[in-house]
Amino acid sequence: MPARSAARTPRRSPDQVNGAPAPRTLRRQVTAWSLWDWGGAAFNAVVTTFVFTPWLTSDTFVEQGADADAVTAQHSAWLGWGLAGAGVLIAVLAPALGALADRSGRRKLWLGANSAVVLVTMLALWFVEPVPGHLSRAVVLGVVLLSVGNVFYELAGVAYNALLLQISTPRTIGRISGIGWGAGYVGGIVLLLILYVGFINPDVGWFGVTDAHGLDFRVSMVLAALWFGLFAIPVLVVVPERRTSPFTGDVAEPAAADAAVTGRTARGTRGLAAVASAYRQLFRDLARLWRTSRSTLGFLVASAVFRDGLAGVFTFGAVIASGTFGFTSSEVIVFAIAANVVAGACTISAGWLDDRIGPRRVVVGSLVGLVVAGTAVFFLHDAGRTAFWVFGLLLSAFVGPAQSASRALLGRLAEPGRETELFGLYTTTGRAASFLAPFAFSTLVSVTGHQYWGIVGIVAVLALGLVLLLLVRFPSGRGIGGARDTPETAA
Repeated sequence: MPARSAARTPRRSPDQVNGAPAPRTLRRQVTAWSLWDWGGAAFNAVVTTFVFTPWLTSDTFVEQGADADAVTAQHSAWLGWGLAGAGVLIAVLAPALGALADRSGRRKLWLGANSAVVLVTMLALWFVEPVPGHLSRAVVLGVVLLSVGNVFYELAGVAYNALLLQISTPRTIGRISGIGWGAGYVGGIVLLLILYVGFINPDVGWFGVTDAHGLDFRVSMVLAALWFGLFAIPVLVVVPERRTSPFTGDVAEPAAADAAVTGRTARGTRGLAAVASAYRQLFRDLARLWRTSRSTLGFLVASAVFRDGLAGVFTFGAVIASGTFGFTSSEVIVFAIAANVVAGACTISAGWLDDRIGPRRVVVGSLVGLVVAGTAVFFLHDAGRTAFWVFGLLLSAFVGPAQSASRALLGRLAEPGRETELFGLYTTTGRAASFLAPFAFSTLVSVTGHQYWGIVGIVAVLALGLVLLLLVRFPSGRGIGGARDTPETAA
């Protein structure tokens, strides 16, 4: 109405410049956002990779007099089945929940709710106690809690990744993504050091904690849960909820945005109807991407393959270190700390490189480095621990940059208002291919009878993902090719 158009300009917050957050405000938001990754290391590094999972499949949970090799193999199989089931659930749920988060404009709500479930499952790991006569039951409980935690951690990650678009620009998305991913590695270093020095390594740890009834590991899980919960709070408090992408420069009137959301969700968007509606939209979006943006679909497929190879590097890295190169449990944790130091430093550095030369070049270069380093680990499997230290750390140097730049590349491809939905597809496609590295690893080990042949399986998955990525032709003017290709400077 004329009266509204003649209204005086609203007073601008001192923390805003030209309608956008001022640098000081943006720095606070980036810091708060990165702290979720820092805290997430408690789940990634401690629970799923280097501490809880190896303990759960160790001879600690073997009944006296039983065949240790057979029982630990069985428990490992249970773990694999549980995580496979979790992967299926994530693949099914991620795109629908991502779409619902976009429609409601409440990404922080999805992030907070899913993070809370992860916190509860981590706290419940306290009850995984190695009591003789009930060891298998304890393993089942651990597998169930770990699987449930994986589902909700990945769903939280969908909303978390989408928030990256709110706190970055085309010129800064690479470095900010790298800062977040690097913070995760550094957080893993700090927490692993605390747990190793305070509880796991000494015979009698802090507060008199010993290994009786697995107390050292169970206390570590409680501390990891509190660590995650504490550092998950800042992003929910500091980063504002925003329904439009900052890349467009469009900021909708609150009333108009609310009306739009209400119009889309007023009918048939509650309960099961909301999920069904989200899936119908998902299939429409896939068809639309096929017609209008096949490069995005191509990247989703390629990244699904090479990201599974990246996951295989960490998933089986500790297994190879101990089984092929003779690392003890303590040495595995020491290597994990060193690997996180290298990965964190390289990831943060690669984030700056991402913004200059483009995320595609960073991903390609990282995958080439991974293939070379992995091949070296295979051929030097008899060379001793020094060889694994050298080339294992080299693998760690390339994993983080590949992960971070891949996320940044997808962010540049995302359409305004559909960021969470696209990151849901990103998670779904990744889970759809999550069997590749485990299958290749296990098949080659079974056929040859030697664990080190599994390295070839992981390298093959990485090489396949690299080839698929090289076949994708990306659009210009979105920063994918580097600083000269950003929207601000593209013709």
